[in-house]
This record gives sequence, structure tokens and C-alpha cells, in this order.
Amino acid sequence: MAPETRRSFVDLHNHSSASFDSLDRPADMVEKARRIGLTHLAITDHERIDAALRARDLAPHDLQVIVGEEVRTAGGDLIGLFLEQAVAPGMSPAETAAAIREQGGVVGLPHPFDRFRSSGGASADGIPDGLERLAAAVDYVEIHNARAYGSANPQAAEFAHQRGLPGVASSDSHSLMELGVAYTILPDDFSTAPELLALLRGSAIVAGRASYLARLWTPVAKLVQRSRGNHRIVAAEAPMVAP
Repeated sequence: MAPETRRSFVDLHNHSSASFDSLDRPADMVEKARRIGLTHLAITDHERIDAALRARDLAPHDLQVIVGEEVRTAGGDLIGLFLEQAVAPGMSPAETAAAIREQGGVVGLPHPFDRFRSSGGASADGIPDGLERLAAAVDYVEIHNARAYGSANPQAAEFAHQRGLPGVASSDSHSLMELGVAYTILPDDFSTAPELLALLRGSAIVAGRASYLARLWTPVAKLVQRSRGNHRIVAAEAPMVAP
């Protein structure tokens, strides 16, 4: 009898108190992810990975924390997964993707058509071959972001479909109440970047939505972080913000 495979329940885009727009402590994120049944949690703070590294050390045996980063490129945001060093902001999407892959990481395109945020698809649209160059730089597309508005998610799904790129759903959580509201189901377990890449084409998404209350929490988090001196980070790394 063939051994039974274990499906993975994965949320690949989340922010901790190391980001300028969240107050979630890494330990609380780990506890919430385990409690709701996620098997893999990516912490993808803006331009830094220190909280993700901390969370990885805290994670129990049945939850894998993936060290990630949301990087502001010259052409919109990209996600890097399986990182050991932070990737500096401000480079082109292609340069950023190369820096992620130099670490053996996986490159994701978050909320590509969300007009309210730094979105790669919106930045590349209208530039000759811009969308094709962007597609060539990434390994997967966030086809459902729980915080995206209007037509942003359908556009992302069509973008991925037309270019043969795998799609994922992510909560893009900035508060504990959002973590895991949208996630991706993969057909087997994984622990490395190559294993994740091999499973992405067999993904299924759970397309939950963040509540308006959760979205209203973000401006509060930004005000608190400003009072602590944690404005948007522009350097490659910075000290952890105390919760």
C-alpha cells in the first residue's frame, strides 16, 4: 500500500510587528496558525526578516514557519520565500527576483492589480512587454488576496492563467483576526523551496475575505508603530520592534 500523503494548508503572506503596519507578535502568529490548522505559515514583513527568523525558532513540530519578505521593488512589490538574508528594496523586479533566487528562494507576485498598493501588475501595465517581463520574474501569482478590492483578484487570476503561472490565495494578514482567512491547499507535505515549487501547480485555494474591521485596524497599527519610531523600513535590515 502506498504511503498516505499529508496535504499542506499554507498561508504565504503575513505581517508581524516588525512591519510598519502590523502589531502582531510572532509568538501569537505561530499560536494562531497552529490552532486553526495551518501546516505552513510564511511571515513576510516589509524589507526585513528578523521576526520571521524568530517565529521559525518558536514554531512547534507540526507547523513550519517560512522565512519571507515583502520587498518594495522599483516596479511594485514582490514576495521572497525561504530566505536567510533580507533583500534590499529599490531594485528592479528582475534584480529582486535574482537576489531571492540566489538564496535558493521562491519568488511570488502579491496583489498584482490592487490599485491601492504598490502592485507589480499595475506598474507594468502600459509599459511595452512590462507584464511579460514581470511574469518571467516570478514563480507564482497571488490570485486571491483577502484584502484586495474590486477586480484586483479576477485580474490576477486571469494574468496567471494566461501565462501558465500557478496561483495561490493568501490572507495578507496585518492582524491576528485575519491570519488564515485565505489560504492555499497543496497535495503533499513540503519543507524546502524546490518541494514547494513542485507542488504549486496542484494547488487549490480557499478564498476568504478580510473583514472591514480588520482593515480598519491597519491605520491604528501604523499610528502605534510611528509612535515607536517604526516608519516604513528602507534599509535591508533593522532591529526588531518590541511588541
